[in-house]
Amino acid sequence: MPTVAILGTYDSKGAELAFVADQLRNLGLDTLRIDVGSLEAPVVPVDISRDTVLAALPGDARATLERRDRGECVALMARAAAAFVGKLASEGRLQGIISVGGGGGTAIGTAAMRALPIGLPKVMVSTLASGQTAPYVGTSDIVMIPAIVDVAGLNRISRTIFENAAGALQGMVAAAEARRGRTAIDRPIVVASMFGNTTACVTEARRLVEAAGYEVLVFHATGTGGRAMEALIESGLVAGVLDITTTEWADELVGGILSAGPTRLEAAGRLGVPTIVTPGCLDMVNFGEPATVPGRFAGRTFYPHNPQVTLLRTNAEECTRLGEVIAGKLNAYRGPVALLLPRGGISVISAPGQPFHAPDADAALFTALRRHLRPEIPVIESPAAINDPAFARLCAETLLAFLATAPGNAR
Repeated sequence: MPTVAILGTYDSKGAELAFVADQLRNLGLDTLRIDVGSLEAPVVPVDISRDTVLAALPGDARATLERRDRGECVALMARAAAAFVGKLASEGRLQGIISVGGGGGTAIGTAAMRALPIGLPKVMVSTLASGQTAPYVGTSDIVMIPAIVDVAGLNRISRTIFENAAGALQGMVAAAEARRGRTAIDRPIVVASMFGNTTACVTEARRLVEAAGYEVLVFHATGTGGRAMEALIESGLVAGVLDITTTEWADELVGGILSAGPTRLEAAGRLGVPTIVTPGCLDMVNFGEPATVPGRFAGRTFYPHNPQVTLLRTNAEECTRLGEVIAGKLNAYRGPVALLLPRGGISVISAPGQPFHAPDADAALFTALRRHLRPEIPVIESPAAINDPAFARLCAETLLAFLATAPGNAR
């Protein structure tokens, strides 16, 4: 019978967590009540004590709890919970997890969930679920359910929400169990980065790579997508990378809203995963509605992608810096990597005759990339635009050549 964790602060939310545990047992699941409270004693019985959870961390973690500083305690229990449930999952002792809470409980519960594999069911009932959830979900597949009322006792609203959440977890666990029972032939995974302005290129490259026997997972280069792709590469499940759309670095460098952070383009290099990289959509930085664009960009070239997205054209100075940064990232790669340059345009709107066509900026980008890249990394130039089928074919064939000679990846 599958086992699910009901993780939470059993000192302040014990009655609510116990109610959820009862619902899950009524639905036919084994339950593991894990206490991550830090101030008072649990108000209901638990299966795993906070001391057991804390033992997953090195050193004397208990001393922090004894100071009774709420912020310190929440941060400590978040780290301990992540380490503890991560170990349970790696040992095959956990098939799902649920938590309920306010601010502190959400921080602890989602930290634990982010430590678990994608596909393992995760449900967080939270008073914060209708707001900005990115810091809690991260690149994981956590399902956050709004608590509607505060998690402060059982009433006609909270009982309904908790019952629904338990039912959702039970359904997810049943689906995961059925999936494990199916026989599947898993193909090696290739990941690809895509934007609307590089869709044609990625679609054609994906077709060619899949025809060669690989499964291609496409990530939307919107910051979250880039982080998710990096996390999947880091997991060791990826055989090759089609990093066709590196636009998130433009947002990171210039100050747009779709940055994937300063570690974008690092995971494949650390793990030695065969990779091709292109400067796809480095001509653009993303902002929201026109009124949200910072005043320092007055007088620059803009393009209204849609009413909610305003694109800023990167200039020659910014492109030079982007070339330096990306070359530096590629210089650290331990495995096969190639840089492919589409001289006919790095996005749909940077091709000749299009609003972001700026030969001086593209030249600055390409020059900086070549100048700062270590000599043994191949730079393959094409006269085609990025969305030309010929360039897509070049991307696919270059990666497939790398994969054909990579240990364990030959098809």
